[in-house]
Amino acid sequence: MTDNAFPQAERDAIYRAIAERRDMRHFTGGTVEPQLLRRLLEAAHQAPSVGLMQPWRFIRISDRALRAAIRELVEQERIRTAEALGERSDEFMKLKVEGINDCAEILVAALMDDRERHIFGRRTLPEMDLASLSCAIQNLWLASRAEGLGMGWVSLFEPQALADLLGLPAGAKPLAILCLGPVESFYPAPMLALEGWAQPRSLNELLYENHWGVNP
Repeated sequence: MTDNAFPQAERDAIYRAIAERRDMRHFTGGTVEPQLLRRLLEAAHQAPSVGLMQPWRFIRISDRALRAAIRELVEQERIRTAEALGERSDEFMKLKVEGINDCAEILVAALMDDRERHIFGRRTLPEMDLASLSCAIQNLWLASRAEGLGMGWVSLFEPQALADLLGLPAGAKPLAILCLGPVESFYPAPMLALEGWAQPRSLNELLYENHWGVNP
């Protein structure tokens, strides 16, 4: 431990938020107070970004008709995904993959347009803009969990269709539909693990030393 470490209680809270964060699909309606929503978005906005490009753009969806149209795009992709899964199609269709109708708030997280002009840190890894936006989403997720709110990341949509629906400029790209709001409780484990779709792997399986595939 160094002199810069947080007090033990604060460290414990950070690790708890990380451990108990869940990709939520079940919401109880309700509302998110404007001041709280602003606080959560400020947390997202404090994320690191390559070259300080801050490529994230958040669109709050307050129009119920627009929310319904977004859900229809997700439903269309859910069916296409099921078809692509072959023998697991029926199993997939039984999963609850979104909470768009039930959550308090919908946010669409998108990459900004004109990203090509940002070269710092992206000359050989242009996908670092996506990594930066993902960090912002993770900040939002952890802050939401700390505030007792659930959040779910929905990625089942055709990006161009959603971009057209929301009037994104050429070059911008939606990455996530984020469902946010009160929940009855948080899943005790990832929902896909509870449903038997997949099981998380241990860190030891994914940690190498010096060369690929060499475990410490």
